[in-house]
Amino acid sequence: MESAEIRRRWLSFFEERGHAVVPSASLIADDPTLLLVNAGMVPFKPYFLGETKPPAPRATSVQKCVRTPDIEEVGKTTRHGTFFQMCGNFSFGDYFKEGAIKYAWELLTSSVADGGYGLEPEKLWITVYLDDDEAETIWRDVIGVPAERIQRLGKKDNFWSMGVPGPCGPCSEINYDRGPEFGVEGGPAVNDERYVEIWNLVFMQYERGAGEGKEDFPILGDLPSKNIDTGLGLERLAMILQGVQNMYETDTLRVVMDKATELTGVRYGAAHDTDVSMRVVADHIRTSVMLIGDGVTPGNEGRGYVLRRIMRRAIRNMRLMGATGPVVQDLVDVVIATMGQQYPELITDRMRIETVALAEETRFLKTLNAGSNVLDSAVSETKAAGGSVLAGDKAFLLHDTWGFPIDLTLEIAAEQGLSVDESGFRRLMQEQRAKAKADAKAKKTGHADVSAYRLIADNAGGTEFTGYATTQGESTVVGLLVNGLPSPAASEGDEVEIVLDRTPFYAEGGGQLADQGRIRLDSGAIVDVRDVQQPVPGVSVHKGSVQVGEVTVGASAYAAIDVNRRRAIARAHSATHLTHQALRDALGPTAAQAGSENSPGRFRFDFGSPNAVPGTVLTDVEQKINDVLSRELDVTAEIMSIDEAKKQGAIAEFGEKYGERVRVVTIGDFSKELCGGTHVANTAQLGLVKLLGESSIGSGVRRVEALVGVDAYNFLAREHTVVAQLQELVKGRPEELPEKIASMLGKLKDAEKEIEKFRAEKVLQAAAGLAENAQDIRGVALVVGTVPDGTGADDLRKLVLDVRGRIQGDRPAVVALFTTAGGRPLTVIATNEAARERGLKAGDLVRTAAKTLGGGGGGKPDVAQGGGQNPAAIPDAIAAVERLVVETV
Repeated sequence: MESAEIRRRWLSFFEERGHAVVPSASLIADDPTLLLVNAGMVPFKPYFLGETKPPAPRATSVQKCVRTPDIEEVGKTTRHGTFFQMCGNFSFGDYFKEGAIKYAWELLTSSVADGGYGLEPEKLWITVYLDDDEAETIWRDVIGVPAERIQRLGKKDNFWSMGVPGPCGPCSEINYDRGPEFGVEGGPAVNDERYVEIWNLVFMQYERGAGEGKEDFPILGDLPSKNIDTGLGLERLAMILQGVQNMYETDTLRVVMDKATELTGVRYGAAHDTDVSMRVVADHIRTSVMLIGDGVTPGNEGRGYVLRRIMRRAIRNMRLMGATGPVVQDLVDVVIATMGQQYPELITDRMRIETVALAEETRFLKTLNAGSNVLDSAVSETKAAGGSVLAGDKAFLLHDTWGFPIDLTLEIAAEQGLSVDESGFRRLMQEQRAKAKADAKAKKTGHADVSAYRLIADNAGGTEFTGYATTQGESTVVGLLVNGLPSPAASEGDEVEIVLDRTPFYAEGGGQLADQGRIRLDSGAIVDVRDVQQPVPGVSVHKGSVQVGEVTVGASAYAAIDVNRRRAIARAHSATHLTHQALRDALGPTAAQAGSENSPGRFRFDFGSPNAVPGTVLTDVEQKINDVLSRELDVTAEIMSIDEAKKQGAIAEFGEKYGERVRVVTIGDFSKELCGGTHVANTAQLGLVKLLGESSIGSGVRRVEALVGVDAYNFLAREHTVVAQLQELVKGRPEELPEKIASMLGKLKDAEKEIEKFRAEKVLQAAAGLAENAQDIRGVALVVGTVPDGTGADDLRKLVLDVRGRIQGDRPAVVALFTTAGGRPLTVIATNEAARERGLKAGDLVRTAAKTLGGGGGGKPDVAQGGGQNPAAIPDAIAAVERLVVETV
């Protein structure tokens, strides 16, 4: 039975039994504590925590999941993998243990002809929690499983919680006996390789307290409503139904390995090392396609780094198996063909997925070629010095300069029998990040404790947003926090967070900044609102300070936003939609939205593109946007089902979570997007849109920044003033400016070349004198000294090589010259073959000199270059080189 059929039967079975079918959520987790969705119940977490009311009492899904803590183990065994699909059925206060157990048994053991999976009942073994007598009774007396095939296990194996205080409960697992060829008998308590777990039934019936690990926490009592959360691993069931040894031999992974065989000539099963590589490629390429399909792009942080790491690991393993050219296109196409049966959006988005994947392959192949040489040299130097640990600064250099991920450095070093100074690497990385992020803004809600907001939501319900229709209105204070803590009242000067039962204030979301304004209470108190967030779904928290009077919970209030700010943001948001559509028209569907920020009078828009957008294309996009403004198109919003929105061609943003009912914003016949933000009523209200330019913000992601309305006009006015000043300077008309300025720059460049040529000649004139004055150190000609400050690295290198060439005959020669350029000391050292035969290598000499200068360096035995931080140390560095020459010869 193919994986797609397993998935179809699951959803069909539970839909026929009253479960709402919930499509798989994006792998981009809608949870600040997770990078990626790593379990089937993650999208349902708000329902189990009581944050949000579930859409139905019963639900079912097949959820895409990615787990990455053991990436380096993938391939080494047949059990580790990163991507998997979790089939789940859920009950929110509806059926409980008996219902869940009956459904599981029916689906697993019903014949294939009757819509089941057709497993033999006698091969199924059951585990229950130690004291869960109820579950054991149901399995034994209601289902009829013999007592000898039911085993009791402890908290570590058969008790579930989220790892934090909240819902928890005992589990019951269904295991399949694969037969004696997989090990000794005795059930899952004895051998989990033979008795493989396929389905876990979680009975959420208790509330747990704080504690460490899987076992050390107290049970506080019963939950008011008992829930069911089950999970069946699709890949594990496919392994059984397809009669194969492990998940890598199932239909969705085997085809990738077959394609890898076709590309490399290596057959799976031929050798251990190549089998490892095959499994790495199959798993990582499939995971990469699924991640890119959900909007993740390769990068150096967060989920982007996860994608980059697994893609590069897959590509490198293809090279280890003998692939010499690009391979990603063929591998990605195979994954899309097989996984597209379950997720048709992969086929629809094929072009974008391929574009992102191919761009990363091209980038990595360049990195691999350049960085491998550097790493090979570092490994050789470490071994030659008798070391077993690659220095942290070497790993940092590979990462920072050559784009070599630390994980790849670790892996390659291990293959050469070396470890890596990870702590040194991490320290350097931390220092770099600290400098780069010193001025970064803190995340507004991040991983903050949201229990106070949940309590307000439980007691008072959510906040009704009235801002689509009005900019002000009456409301009631239903929640109040002072300095982050719940409080019944707040006084003048207090920093507060206020929750209203209804509000015209837009909470930041969907790329749109929050409204600002004032809340006035009947008591005369005034609160200036500077930000609005939704830390839990449906609850708008107004952040600000009390200007006058006292704020109390339950008080009547009048909320009014800053109308001018709202209008400016609305213009920016509508302009973002126009820009999105114009870019897609120009570049194709790969220009999908990857983020945005709409602020007063300006916006930025991130979109997918493997290459820079040509200036001419950007000009055409800007022209098209402003043409739409002149057409005075109406902007309308309509609530509809998600299916109807898709039928109408509405564009959805990657990574956004949408419910069954969505808001669709339409701009005439030009644009249609899913959007919860505020907009203008007509495109004429935008006035003018000016695109400032575009740039790269990550692999395959570009950013356009733009001004709207008065801000755009003011920008053009300033540009006009600058053009007028340039006209005066170069004495030309506006249309002549490019040519005249280009001519001036050309003449300046020619003059700089002449100056450089003259300076180089002056430096080289010193070569003869330096060679004639060489010291004799036990038969070795040593030229060591300084040249004028400002001499560049290239000129210094030429001078050193020229001097070395002037030392006649087969006399051993060492030339070491120093200079200061740009406030930093620089040295180049060269040796001839006769000197190297006596043990004098340029690389060793440079490292000695550079260490004295407070820096580093390296190169080949015949010529090497280094530098440092302290020009005053040049005399000491010269002395150090002289000592090393004396000691060596």
